[in-house]
Amino acid sequence: MKRIAFALSALLLSITLAAQTTQEEFQKRYELLSCRLGPGGVGIETLINKWEAAFPDDCNMLEAKYSYYISKCTSSKVIKLSQDKYLGNDPILPMKDSTGVAQNFFEDLEYNDSLFTLAVKSLDKAISLRPKRLDYRLAKVSSYIGYEKESPDMAMQDLKAIIDYNYSSKPTWEYPGINPVDNEAFCSLIQDYCYSFFRIGSAQSAEAFRDLSEKMLSFNPNQPLYLDNMGSYYLVFQKDSKKALKYYNKVLKKHPDDITAIRNCVVLARKEKNVKLEKKYLEMMVRYARAESDRLSAEGRLTVLNSQKK
Repeated sequence: MKRIAFALSALLLSITLAAQTTQEEFQKRYELLSCRLGPGGVGIETLINKWEAAFPDDCNMLEAKYSYYISKCTSSKVIKLSQDKYLGNDPILPMKDSTGVAQNFFEDLEYNDSLFTLAVKSLDKAISLRPKRLDYRLAKVSSYIGYEKESPDMAMQDLKAIIDYNYSSKPTWEYPGINPVDNEAFCSLIQDYCYSFFRIGSAQSAEAFRDLSEKMLSFNPNQPLYLDNMGSYYLVFQKDSKKALKYYNKVLKKHPDDITAIRNCVVLARKEKNVKLEKKYLEMMVRYARAESDRLSAEGRLTVLNSQKK
């Protein structure tokens, strides 16, 4: 009887201790486990389930739950494509067939739809609890970009909603490591997604790159980041040097030291074989280059061009 009583006492004690586990203690246990085993390691799901049962509205738990399902919903495979890049990435094994046509091998991620949905639902709940946490909203966008690959429809829908909410409601955003999240910071964060679409390089992502840049310009008509983007859209995707130069010069009129615009104008001029135009922007590069290597490269190119017979 004493042994049975002792066992029951121990059981009751363990239940009591479990019930008294605080949010901070769950967080520490999770950090310890995930550090050793990764976000989808053995025992993580059990811990998250207990954490959720005790604190269903703990946003740290929802972050952990999101990370768990994202890690579980993806698997890697190798695909063969006759192109130089895939989703902006170089091939892991570049090859050519007997006729010289590219037969490159790329790493690709496959997604389990049901697990991906659970990951997104975790973020949705976190957003509903902490609507000013911009990092939650952007994490969802990033997830969509990976999931949708070359056709970022859902990612664009969410980004447009975030932008509209930002400029209509003017929330006091929270973003770990950024304080305050002012307009400059917000523009910089959205620019990261413009770059992602540009880098993916598909027809659909190119249009998303343009659409997102135009959306931001509607609220920030003189923002050089997005004017440069429009120039790059016309230069790279539309092969329209005239329109591209128009946007770059609009930037340089107010920001003559904008290295991105200057560098792209040099590329444009060289592409058009317009030596006079190239010299103009090379001289600007020499004047405004922040990196010594850029300045020296521009000086060297100018020397070559000036030595050529007219």
